[in-house]
Amino acid sequence: MSRNQIHFLFLNIAHFYNHLFLLVFATAAAFSLTREWNMSYAELIPYSVPAFLAFGLGAIPAGWIADKWSRPGMMVIFFVGIGAASSLTALAESPAQISASLLLIGMFASIYHPVGLAMVVEGHTNTGVPIAVNGIFGNMGVASAPLIAGAIIDLSGWRLAYLLPGVVAVITGIAYLGFVLSSKEGATYGNTKGADTKPVMAPQAALGRSTLIRVFIVIFFTTALGGFIFQSTTFALPKILAERLSELAPTATAVGSWAFLVFAVAAFAQLVVGYLVDNYPIRTVFAVVAGLQTVFFIGMAPLYGVAALLVSLAFMLAVFGQIPINDVLVGRMTRTEWRSRAYAARYVITFTVSATAIPSIAWLYQQWGFAALFLVLSVLATCIFLAVLTLPRTKL
Repeated sequence: MSRNQIHFLFLNIAHFYNHLFLLVFATAAAFSLTREWNMSYAELIPYSVPAFLAFGLGAIPAGWIADKWSRPGMMVIFFVGIGAASSLTALAESPAQISASLLLIGMFASIYHPVGLAMVVEGHTNTGVPIAVNGIFGNMGVASAPLIAGAIIDLSGWRLAYLLPGVVAVITGIAYLGFVLSSKEGATYGNTKGADTKPVMAPQAALGRSTLIRVFIVIFFTTALGGFIFQSTTFALPKILAERLSELAPTATAVGSWAFLVFAVAAFAQLVVGYLVDNYPIRTVFAVVAGLQTVFFIGMAPLYGVAALLVSLAFMLAVFGQIPINDVLVGRMTRTEWRSRAYAARYVITFTVSATAIPSIAWLYQQWGFAALFLVLSVLATCIFLAVLTLPRTKL
């Protein structure tokens, strides 16, 4: 493997870790902490809100520091920091303590998207497939969280579910630091000094100022609603499957296995969408993906058993498929030296809005159950569909 391929692998592993650590709590809350701390699911999950707020708000300073200092340096901090924070979470003795530890995980997790994605698209003309491959690793982190956490919880308890991955992440960070320092090329990869200041792709040159502003409004609007949808589905799915597949999933390991299957298969939707946005108008691809979300969320509301499992897979295919679209748009519309900050702006919206999904899930679930959540998500997906129709018909 070339150095660039090895570096890309590290970036993909980082994306895997990023989503894995953020979702361990969803499984721990559903299957262990509710019993240990004598709290309901609806009462417990709001304690994860600070983590997701930090995940969103931390993107801006992380992107700014990376552009001004060093993207590889920030990635070293990401690996070691998120691993240490996860290990600390294993020591929590109360909901308040675990909330504070999750806040630290969110702070370090906020580094990845503005920094890692800027490094992924660097030097590429067609960015859809690299972003999609990287996205698959992130979604495999989502998929693995309930599987890994569920299996460890059944064997040894929730504390080891945080400690063991944390130690592995720290070791990975040390290996990445060695890679970065091993040669001049490795040490400078991803720094903005001396980087090509031309945009990777420049469709903005053919767009008027008002049209360009409209495109960015659509990006940020769909980013906000898409973030809520992504967070709601990925966080709640283990609990949804536990309720709606009660005969097929009697244990935490079984629920984790079904959730892993759904997330893992759905992850590859990004590769298909990445290819499509490199070869077809984004407006068309985006509208189809958003429309499918609306249909599948409406269909999911009353379902149980095998039917619920199949439709869960269908809506996760559409949810994961949307992820690379806005990232490709941001990458094409921004210059290299601004790209980390541009991704930071996108992800501070995504994950700040998505933090509201956690208390919303708790409230909707307590009042009406998950059927109400799916109806809300169908309305949001419809709003995304309508917003996408305002994009210019030219190939962006």
